Amino acid sequence: MKSAVFYGRHDLRVEESPMPFVGDEDVLIEVMACGVCGTDVHIYEGDPGAADVTPPTILGHEFSGVIKEVGKNVERYKVGDRVCIDPNYYCGKCDPCRHGIAHYCEHMTGYGTTVNGGFAEYCSVNQRQVYLLGEHTTFEQGAMTEPVACCLHGIDMCDIHPGHQVVVIGGGMIGLLMMQLAKLAGAAKVALVEPVEEKRKVGKELGADLCVDPTKEDVKKVLVQHGFDWIQTVIECVGKTSTIEQAISIADHRATVMMFGLTKPDETITVKPFEIFQKEIVLKSSFINPYTQKRALDLIDSKRLDVSSMVYKVASLEELEDVLKEPSLRAKGKFIISPKQ
Repeated sequence: MKSAVFYGRHDLRVEESPMPFVGDEDVLIEVMACGVCGTDVHIYEGDPGAADVTPPTILGHEFSGVIKEVGKNVERYKVGDRVCIDPNYYCGKCDPCRHGIAHYCEHMTGYGTTVNGGFAEYCSVNQRQVYLLGEHTTFEQGAMTEPVACCLHGIDMCDIHPGHQVVVIGGGMIGLLMMQLAKLAGAAKVALVEPVEEKRKVGKELGADLCVDPTKEDVKKVLVQHGFDWIQTVIECVGKTSTIEQAISIADHRATVMMFGLTKPDETITVKPFEIFQKEIVLKSSFINPYTQKRALDLIDSKRLDVSSMVYKVASLEELEDVLKEPSLRAKGKFIISPKQ
């Protein structure tokens, strides 16, 4: 089968790989769509993601497709089912799993990280990780389920209440999802801080009450001018130290700052403890997607969450490396890889 295999930093090769083994508890999925994630970029650049990657490995953890074969112990699914997957398979035996924080599993299997994933024509997945797509959900939308699930975990931790004011920094795919989820959680006003005009335009179409260009406007001043006078939540979706520091600066008294964007492992931010003390700011971060996959699927299928407007292109496996290495391409929007292209 055709696949995109990661061999190390800046070394991704589209080549023929053996068909995956299908165990008794597995289903074989013919991949129809697989999203390109920021974690894939970090791995391509030689940095760790949520899990360590040992080359050679087929990357890709945001995918959907059609079941082509089922193991002998699989009863819930059948050949022909349209499905997506939760890529994080917990052991259920270690202390974190037993303590109810399974996303910190000490023996986690990660499809597309620790084992082969969805940047290929086929992938074999344990039945525990498989979810049926809703009847109104396309394969491209199904591939967005995992990032939505991650965002749901983060939005839960933000503790947004009806009437709150929320600022989202970064209008990429994650920021646009967070903006919509904040609205669904009851936020009265949501502002989007984003330098790219096209992304601000999409943000406005998806319900942003205010879009601010940080390269041309004084963000704090503009927010106040438009009635953002008590910002209870700031969600940073860029993964840069400067925007994390900006998030802390924007936050009002007793606000939550969600550091959702993934920085490089060795980067540090400058924090003024007195500012944290003075405003009673709560700093939080969110790690992967524990138990939120079904909620994400239901939101997508209900059409209450738009996961399509931020998709820039459905591309081929041969185009994947260019997407991973070119920030200017990724700035255009979300890329979905289809092995059928």
